[in-house]
Amino acid sequence: MGRSYIVHTFGCQMNEHDSERISGLLEADGLIAVSDQDDADVVVLNTCCIRENADNKLYGSLGWLRTWKHEREGRQIVVSGCLAQKDRDLVAAKAPWVDVVLGTHNVHRAAELVQHASAHGQITEILDAAVLDDHAMFPSALPAVRDNGYNAWVTIQIGCDNHCAFCIVPAVRGVEISRPFDDIVAEVQSLVADGVTEVTLLGQNVNSYGRDLQLAARQAGDADARLRPLFADLIGAVGSVAGLRRMRFTSPHPKDMRPDTFAAMAATPAMCEHLHYPLQSGSDRVLSLMHRGYTAQRYLERLAQARAAVPDLAVSTDIIVGFPGESEADLQRTL
Repeated sequence: MGRSYIVHTFGCQMNEHDSERISGLLEADGLIAVSDQDDADVVVLNTCCIRENADNKLYGSLGWLRTWKHEREGRQIVVSGCLAQKDRDLVAAKAPWVDVVLGTHNVHRAAELVQHASAHGQITEILDAAVLDDHAMFPSALPAVRDNGYNAWVTIQIGCDNHCAFCIVPAVRGVEISRPFDDIVAEVQSLVADGVTEVTLLGQNVNSYGRDLQLAARQAGDADARLRPLFADLIGAVGSVAGLRRMRFTSPHPKDMRPDTFAAMAATPAMCEHLHYPLQSGSDRVLSLMHRGYTAQRYLERLAQARAAVPDLAVSTDIIVGFPGESEADLQRTL
């Protein structure tokens, strides 16, 4: 029997998809997935750093994994994801028995780094966003192992150019980089050919998709740069893939919501009648402290436009309670 692995995922949908891709890379390299950690040769902890308890979970897990590692020769521990990106040196210092530390920009190197650690010992490899060659290093065609065969994540964009006061994502995921339009459509076509019937378009700020493609085209002297695709165009193209029954997207930013997105949702039969639309606060004062870039009134206006376009729309949201400086009056405005 070959070497085996297990992946533990903490965090958001992007982390879940990264874990699928890490699993795909390890299996392409000959490793076998197991459900019981005691049967594994490699344990991957794909981490999150949005909440403080994620740090506690990681270091608590690494404590008992030290014993697990020494129970059988050749076992390896891999720490990946946002917390690894943020605390690369701290992870190695607090848990020197970790074999591989990799960040959010080099998921595509997971299997190679496990091999390197087997042959040469511990390795930490973190690529900062600044070293990415724009769109050239977007890991767009990686194998993935999914929990089921009918739905799939499809990454369309990574990073975020917003700097909300409560969010660390721009620091660990980098600036916004849109994946090439044709690559996305081709992946969806391939997924449908493999039996997938539902996809979720995934990104930190999906409705800013394509803006960096426009900028890159203008800088390259492309006269048609203004015609570069935006998120609404992508919805239409993906929704037109024959055999796709349902599609969703997450997460949008209210500041960047446009009427053309709502029109595309209404015109695309495969689009589920659901919008996750993060409010965070109903108080303009708190929204300003959060650096959200919109007012409560603007949020409600866009929501009304969405409901007018898609009358049966179901809406979910995120709300932060107890933001520093929030008063009782601010809370009541939210409620």
